[in-house]
Amino acid sequence: MATKSVFQRALRRFGRDRRGNYAMMTAVLAPMLLVGVGYGLNVAQISTARSNLLAALDSAVTSTARDISIGVIKPENAEPMIEAFLVANGRRAFSEGDRIKLDEVVVDRFRKTVMAKASVRVDMVFPLFGASNKQVLRTESAAMYSDRKIEVAMMLDVTGSMRKSGKTDKIGDLKNAATIAVEALLSGNKYSPDRIRVALVPYAASVNAGALAKATVFIEEKNGPNLPPTGWTPPSKRKDNCATERKMENGTADLSDDAPDSERWNSQTKKYYKALVNRDERLDNETTTKCPAAAVVPLTTDEAKLKNEIASFVADGNTGGSIATQWTYYMLSPNWRNAITAAGLGAGPADPDPDKLAKIAILMTDGEYNRAYAGSSSNMTTNAQNNAKNLCARMKADGIEVFTIGFALPASQSAASRTTLKNCASPDTPLTKHFYDAATGEELKKAFQDIVRNIERLALIR
Repeated sequence: MATKSVFQRALRRFGRDRRGNYAMMTAVLAPMLLVGVGYGLNVAQISTARSNLLAALDSAVTSTARDISIGVIKPENAEPMIEAFLVANGRRAFSEGDRIKLDEVVVDRFRKTVMAKASVRVDMVFPLFGASNKQVLRTESAAMYSDRKIEVAMMLDVTGSMRKSGKTDKIGDLKNAATIAVEALLSGNKYSPDRIRVALVPYAASVNAGALAKATVFIEEKNGPNLPPTGWTPPSKRKDNCATERKMENGTADLSDDAPDSERWNSQTKKYYKALVNRDERLDNETTTKCPAAAVVPLTTDEAKLKNEIASFVADGNTGGSIATQWTYYMLSPNWRNAITAAGLGAGPADPDPDKLAKIAILMTDGEYNRAYAGSSSNMTTNAQNNAKNLCARMKADGIEVFTIGFALPASQSAASRTTLKNCASPDTPLTKHFYDAATGEELKKAFQDIVRNIERLALIR
């Protein structure tokens, strides 16, 4: 019994002894902790490598899709281009070129997409449970390319409020910004000569229709009719090439984009007449410039012609913004193609086709629209704003993407001007802004540059 009691006491002391427990626990837990740390390192390494691979592949596929779009390469040459981009980006960012592999490239000519799969071989920091110390990570990316052409009509304010005053040179700022925009847009024609065409619509109290005026503009006479007579033919002499709004039979603005040689019915004379654009007789009452010296330039790829016209801008006159909006519409409407071609001013606008053509309008002003000759002369400003909104609605309904720019808008007019411009602009998307409020010449330049970038991106969207 005594021996048994001694043995029991010894067991109890052993059970209460904690001096060796830490070492025993460390021995048991250390391998588990090491495995956990190693697993965490592996997860982080794999995640980083896969993210880097995806970024490199995204860049390669997107760049290749853009090069197909602008004609640098043909779709059948996509694979070597993607591989070159992928390896170059990988070497710079995260891995040796021989570890990166382009596994597959598929160009779908029907859907106009480029899809690629790639892999990278990674040396694992902490191989576990007999797993290989090398892992192959895979990812894929896709982008859309486009063979769509682009037509851009730029409405540019050359009114009196744009004059240079002291250190402020608004007309100079506009010339600079518009010239840079033209250069950037037409740079997309380097590999495809007619992919992008640009039109100009400079404006003041009216628009100078240039060579288009001869066969498309009806000159009103004092106390005479608003509608051209049946059998109208172009006069041998014209006082100028100014154009205001086309008119309905009741004298209000005709906001359609109908061809100027289309026929209309005159319920008073019971005869048909041509749907010519008017040169309102009240234009002669303007105390400043009736219409700008710079004329409308229909769609062209001639960069020098566009830049020379911009360089000729002189600021003077009131703000016929709705009249200019109307002519911007004409410059993008295929209904005006025959008139433009007949005047020797190019091929004119193409027929709408969302898969093959993007039509863009850029409307710029530095103040409130205050000239509209159709309708009541006592409501010029209201008529101008309403006409502009209605014209913009028609353009958007026809698939034209509308961007608007307000430039250093006066405080006294800013609310009404911004409302008109915002209503005219196409709806914003998470990626694309359509209304710009530029306070300075530098902001105006950036607005045009941003729009040009968006135009290129929108050409890839169907």
